Amino acid sequence: MRVAMFGHQTWGYRTLQALFDAGHEVALVVTHPRSDHAYERIWDDSVAELAEKHGVPVLLRRRPNDPELLSALRDASPEIVVANNWRTWLPPEIFRLPPHGTLNIHDSLLPAYAGFSPLIWALLNGERQVGVTAHRMDETLDAGDILLQRAVPVGPRDTATDLFHRTVELIGPVVRESLDLIASGRAVWLPQDRTRATFFHKRSEEDSRIDWSWPAEDIERLVRAQSDPYPNAFTHHRGERIRIVAASVSEGRYGGTPGRVFIREGDGVVVVAGAEARTGRGRGLLVRRLRTDDGTEHRATDYFRAMGDYLTARP
Repeated sequence: MRVAMFGHQTWGYRTLQALFDAGHEVALVVTHPRSDHAYERIWDDSVAELAEKHGVPVLLRRRPNDPELLSALRDASPEIVVANNWRTWLPPEIFRLPPHGTLNIHDSLLPAYAGFSPLIWALLNGERQVGVTAHRMDETLDAGDILLQRAVPVGPRDTATDLFHRTVELIGPVVRESLDLIASGRAVWLPQDRTRATFFHKRSEEDSRIDWSWPAEDIERLVRAQSDPYPNAFTHHRGERIRIVAASVSEGRYGGTPGRVFIREGDGVVVVAGAEARTGRGRGLLVRRLRTDDGTEHRATDYFRAMGDYLTARP
C-alpha cells in the first residue's frame, strides 16, 4: 500500500520500520522536532533519520495545522495514513483524506488508558496486562473503531521499562497484520465501548513525587513505574531530594506516622506508609536503593545510618 506516516520517538520509528520491512510504499513522513521534555528524551529513536535513510520526504511539525503540510499530503496521495505516538490531535482533513483513513497504533488496550503514558499509568493501577491497539482515527483522541489488539502480561516485579520493551516488540507485527487485513478487504472494525474508556494526561515531575499517605503497595508500584530511564519517584530527606530506585513492600506490619524512617528489614530500610499507618495494620515501603541529586546511588542501609528521620513530599 502507498502510505503516509505520522509518528515520533521509538514508537514511530518501529512503525516506520515495519512499513519498510513489509514492502509498503512510504510516500511521506511527518514527525515532531526533538523535545526537551523529560519523557520525550527517552526512547527517542529518530523517525526523521530513518525516513531520510530510505529517501522518503520528511516534514517536521509540532502541530499539523498548516496549508503546506496538507498540500504535501494530498500530493503524496496515500491510500492510508499510519500514525504512532503523534503527540497532538490530527484534524479531519488529514485523517479522512486517504481512501482507507488513518490507522493509529496506541500502546494500551483501548478503550482503557487513552491519552499519554499509558504503560506507566497502567502499572501504577496494578493492571495485569498491557498491550497495543490498532484503531481507526476519528475526531476523539484514541476513540475510533478497533481493528487489532495484542496483549502481554504484567508480572509482579515488572517495571515500566520492562513493559516498554515488551510492548514495543508488538508494534511491527500489529502494523503488518493490520495493513494486510485492510489491503485484503478482511478488516473487521469493532466500536469501542465508551463506558469503559479512560483518558490520562502527560506525566510531569509532580507525578513522580511520593505521597507517604499512599499504601506501601501503591508507592512500590510508583517506584517500578518510574524506573530508569524514566524520572524516578522522589521524596525529601533533611531538605534534600532523594530518588527511590529499588523498593518492595515490607514483610512486617508497622505502625506510626507516614514517612517515618523506621527500622531495618533484610537488605533495606522500612519507611512507614499509608493514611491508616497509625493502626499498625499496614505494611511499610522497604527501600533498598536510592539516588541523590548528584547522581550517586546508595544502599538504603548505608544512607540511613540512624533511624527516626522523616521523608517528606517537599523540602
